[in-house]
Amino acid sequence: MINICHTFWSCQSVMEDHVSYNSITLYADTCEGSNTNTEINESKNELTPNLKAQTGKTWGRDRDISYITVLFSTLILTCCPLLVYVFWVSCTHYQCSLYEPIYRLQISGFSKEAFYSVVLRKLPRFTWDGIKIYISWLSFQAILYAILPAKIGYGQRTPAGHILPYKVNGLLAWFITHTLFLVGAFYFNWWKGSIIHDNWGALLIAANIYGYFLTFFSFAKAYIMPSHPEDRKFSGSFIYDLLMGIEMNPRFGKYWDFKLFHNGRPGIIAWTLINLSFAAAQYNQIGYVTNSMILLNFLHAVYVLDFFYNEDWYLRTIDIAHDHFGFYLAWGDTVWLPWMYTVQSHYLVRNTVDLSIPYFLLVLTTGLSGYYIFRAVNHQKDIVRRMDGNCKIWGKPAQFIRTHFVTSDGKEHNSILLTSGFWGISRHFNYVGDLLISLAMCLTCGFDHLLPYFYIIYMFILLIHRIYRDDARCRGKYGKYWDNYCQVVKWKLFPECTRI
Repeated sequence: MINICHTFWSCQSVMEDHVSYNSITLYADTCEGSNTNTEINESKNELTPNLKAQTGKTWGRDRDISYITVLFSTLILTCCPLLVYVFWVSCTHYQCSLYEPIYRLQISGFSKEAFYSVVLRKLPRFTWDGIKIYISWLSFQAILYAILPAKIGYGQRTPAGHILPYKVNGLLAWFITHTLFLVGAFYFNWWKGSIIHDNWGALLIAANIYGYFLTFFSFAKAYIMPSHPEDRKFSGSFIYDLLMGIEMNPRFGKYWDFKLFHNGRPGIIAWTLINLSFAAAQYNQIGYVTNSMILLNFLHAVYVLDFFYNEDWYLRTIDIAHDHFGFYLAWGDTVWLPWMYTVQSHYLVRNTVDLSIPYFLLVLTTGLSGYYIFRAVNHQKDIVRRMDGNCKIWGKPAQFIRTHFVTSDGKEHNSILLTSGFWGISRHFNYVGDLLISLAMCLTCGFDHLLPYFYIIYMFILLIHRIYRDDARCRGKYGKYWDNYCQVVKWKLFPECTRI
């Protein structure tokens, strides 16, 4: 459900737990299994039990890249920030119409004066208030991350063989943040409930400043003071390494993890806070909050609270277990996620949408159905992993393939690829749930404009791309085990549509 262009380059699959909430989408993937170092007795439900290790390849992010990849990396670095500004201008000044500014430029002959009046004059302005608000927000989240009581969770084994600890306290931080925001706005009147909406343009500039700073700081840190040098990947291309990152798990000290903090705090906690502020702005403008805005807030809240409730599970997902920390996560978590994933709430402030009761119930059912599928699919994977395959799926003994893989330190490890239940239908059936939830969020905006449907279009492209990336990655990690798995589970996403 998720992260930027961040998501364009991440891979997801069946046995890896990714909740893309990035996306963030919540994604569970195939490639990652258990962290056990010991051999496990074979089960009667295992498929091809006599297949023996080795894959013969080093798994992880690719080291060798092409000139085409560098070109696309350059386009992402330049076009993604521009797209955020295009959407901001369209929503703030043209009621979220992508056509209106183009039409105005067209009737003016695309002159320099028209471009200045239609586009440049409409861009957000830098303000010190925006900087102060953003620094206060970021600092507050950093303090909560550091001092709140936390469970210690553990991520997946890295290609170099590390299993890293993480402070898991996001749910408590979410409740403290939202309680303080609501009490401060509506009881003590310390700030307006619409403060985020009212400073949305200035905050966009402030977030971009921090996102770019974090990108270059992380790039330099990878050379000067890397947290785990053996897990770094250098491609030989400055552009690609800047985009995709060099360090896998950059940290301050033992627990301060760049990935977990920036995705969860300035990224996902902000998601529902932004929605609340835009709902307050809508109330200020029309005197009530539409049922479409209420439904959108509810759907997003379900998604976000599920992320933090299962934050420990997120540690074994693609963002943490595979992706390195570069522009796509540093800038993506601080800019792309908060601004592009909340575009529906911006739309509903600019365009009043009152849903009929039948349509409201249809959208609600679509969203909750998607959430059920997403959660049920990943529950099956979690149960099989925890029970080491000694459990039932849909009333029958779980079917799976036990695999072996080798980390770069030369050690052999075991994993499981589930082949029954939802995971027997397709390798990424959890994505069906993601897509239904994403569609429901967009449907709250009605059908007058295309812009609010950017999210479902983006998510569909993202997930299809991830499916193909995941296939290449898992093939490199598991070798003949993955080939056997693909023979058993033939469909990638939708049966009859995405056969390998």
